[in-house]
Amino acid sequence: MEANRESSRQGPSRSDEALPRVPERETNVLELDIEEAGYEIGKPTIANIHLAVGAGELVGLIGPNGAGKSTTIKTALGLLPYRKGEVRIGGARQRYAYVPEQPVLYEYFTLWEHLRLAASAYGMDEPQFADRAERLLERFRLTEQRHLYPIRFSKGMQQKLMLIIGFLLEPDLYIVDEPFVGLDPRATGDFLELLELERQRGAGVLMSTHVLDTAERIAERFVLVDSGTVVASGTLDEVRVTADCGESASLLDCFRKLT
Repeated sequence: MEANRESSRQGPSRSDEALPRVPERETNVLELDIEEAGYEIGKPTIANIHLAVGAGELVGLIGPNGAGKSTTIKTALGLLPYRKGEVRIGGARQRYAYVPEQPVLYEYFTLWEHLRLAASAYGMDEPQFADRAERLLERFRLTEQRHLYPIRFSKGMQQKLMLIIGFLLEPDLYIVDEPFVGLDPRATGDFLELLELERQRGAGVLMSTHVLDTAERIAERFVLVDSGTVVASGTLDEVRVTADCGESASLLDCFRKLT
C-alpha cells in the first residue's frame, strides 16, 4: 500500500545504507518499508524504517522515550494520516491483534461484553468463543470479574483484558506496545508462556518494550530506533557490532551506546 506520495524532505533523515535491510522470507507475517510517515501531511516524524517479522519470530522494537516506536506501530496499523511506503501483513488469514500501551475500554461494557465484541468483529462462532474466553479468563484469574466493568479495574487488570482479547483471536501477527506495564510477576509469566505457545503455532510478534532484560531473553532480533529512524537492527550479535560493543555486551549496553 502506498499513500501521500508528495512529501517534504524535512524531518528524520539519517541514512540507513549501513543497516541490514528487511530479511526476505516467504513466511514473513509483517514487512514494513517506510520512507517516511507522520501525524501531518508532509511533516515526517519517522523515516527509513525497515523491518520484518517472520512466522513464529519475536522482534523487539527498542528505543528511548520519543524515539518513534509508537509512531512506527501506528504506521504499521494504518493509523497515521501521512505515510510514504509499504506495509504488508502476511499469514494464512492475514489477521493481526494489537495490544496498546493504554487499554481501550467501553464505559458501559462488562469484561465479558468486551470479549464478545472482539469475537463478533472477527466472526468467531459461539462455541469457539466461549471455550477460548473461559480458558483465558481462568489463566489470567479474571473469571470472577467477567460481569464487572473494566473501566473500574486497576491498570494491571485492564492490561490483562487487552492481552486476553489478543490471545482470543489467535492471529497471524501480534503487535504489542509496552505489554508489561502494570502486570504483576505472575501475569507477566502467564503472558510470556502464552506468547511462546502462539509462536510455536506460527504467530509472529512485534513487541515494543523498555524491559530490555526480558527483551534480550525472548526476542530473536531487534530494531533499535532513535530520533525517528533505525540506528541498529538484527540479532544481538549484529547489534553489538553496530554499537561497537564487545561480544559479552548486553542489550542495555548497546542501547546506551546507540541512543
